[in-house]
Amino acid sequence: MKNLKVAAAQFEPKDGDKKYNIGVIEQLTAAAKKEGADVISFHELSITAYTFLKDLNKEQIINLAEEVPGGSSCQQLINISKKHDITILAGLVEIDQGKLYNTYVCADSKGIKVKFRKIHPFISPYLSAGEEYVVFDIQGWKCGILICYDNNVIENVRATTLLGADVIFAPHVTGCTPSAMPGRGYVDDAFWQNRAADPEALHREFDGPKGRGWIMRWLPARAYDNGVYYVFTNPIGYDGEHLKNGNSLILDPYGEVLTEIKSFENSMVIATLTPDKLKLAGGYRYRNARKPELYRDIIGSKHQSITKPIWMNDENSD
Repeated sequence: MKNLKVAAAQFEPKDGDKKYNIGVIEQLTAAAKKEGADVISFHELSITAYTFLKDLNKEQIINLAEEVPGGSSCQQLINISKKHDITILAGLVEIDQGKLYNTYVCADSKGIKVKFRKIHPFISPYLSAGEEYVVFDIQGWKCGILICYDNNVIENVRATTLLGADVIFAPHVTGCTPSAMPGRGYVDDAFWQNRAADPEALHREFDGPKGRGWIMRWLPARAYDNGVYYVFTNPIGYDGEHLKNGNSLILDPYGEVLTEIKSFENSMVIATLTPDKLKLAGGYRYRNARKPELYRDIIGSKHQSITKPIWMNDENSD
């Protein structure tokens, strides 16, 4: 298995403006290829934007939705991949037999390699939950996908890893919303509007517990415990009315940050994934040390899944 050069991208999307968003996707894809990337990953629902879906009725979401792989957006991703000779991962609203999904696809010059439907959707009651994990091949690397909240549930990460994933792509729209954790909350718009004159003030907000500080509480643990590479993507700026902190980054199987975006602009960074770390990492040994006979029935016992975050219970908090 050869080294894999992966780009993590972030940009400020426009609500429902697929033409604009795909245009930015192509610009960043071209830039990543120019720097030698084999793969580029974008954030959750990067083609449509995300947060504004909470205010749409079913008909409005249907009007945004497309079939996978036959829809226009998928075909454009395939064409962009073919033009720049690079694999692309991006998100859109899928419609299939009348059901709507928050879907993430992997496109290359030959077509759509795989699609993954978010297992824990909550932004709209009209989105159905995905019901399966995916593991697929990119240049000899086994890759999985988990969308945003899916990564919060540790069993999803373990299951994807046990299915063979070496890399988990984790597209998000997250951060800078209130929760029960101390220090969490919205970032005042004044910081964003003043970002050119006082970038350090905004960095303090984004890098603290509202943004990066929260991400770093749990994301490195997912990589470390499972011994996998993690590609985290997140928008920068506004997604709907929510200001997002970006901080898109790539973690190695030790949970160490290989590269991270600190810019407030549309941007991408690249890291080289090397196969040697996969078996050297502690997570590889821990997987082999498991005794599933002790907890198979405990983990698999019946349970009612509740996903809705605090900020959706009260629109004035997270």
